Amino acid sequence: MRSVEILRFLDEGKEYIAEGNPVQASEKLYKAVEECIKVLAELRKLPEYEKAEKDGRWGSYLLAQAAGRLAEEKKEIEVAWAMAFNVHVWGFHEGKFGVEDVKRHVPYVEWLVNYLKNSSWR
Repeated sequence: MRSVEILRFLDEGKEYIAEGNPVQASEKLYKAVEECIKVLAELRKLPEYEKAEKDGRWGSYLLAQAAGRLAEEKKEIEVAWAMAFNVHVWGFHEGKFGVEDVKRHVPYVEWLVNYLKNSSWR
C-alpha cells in the first residue's frame, strides 16, 4: 500500500509542476522521498525505524539519520534525501523556489523511488 502512496506523491508533484504550483510540488516530492526513507529503514530494520516506532513519529532529524545510514548501502540515497529536504524547506516552507527550481529536483526523487522498487517494496 505504501508503494501506491509513494507513486501518488511523485505523480502529484509532477502534476503541480505542470500546473505551475511550486509550493505544492515541493511538498509532494518531499513526501515521496520521506516515505521511501521510512520504507527502506523498515526493510533494513534500522535503529532509526525502531526509534520512530517507539516514539510514534518520525522527525526530520531521525529521517536524516536513517538516510545517512542507508547511504552506507548506496550513497545516492542520502543525496536524494538532501535534495528533497532542500526543496521542502525552500520550496514549501519558505516559498522561495519557482517551478524550474523544483523541477530540477525531480530526477533525485525518481531515482530513489526506482531504487526502492528494485529493493523489493511492499
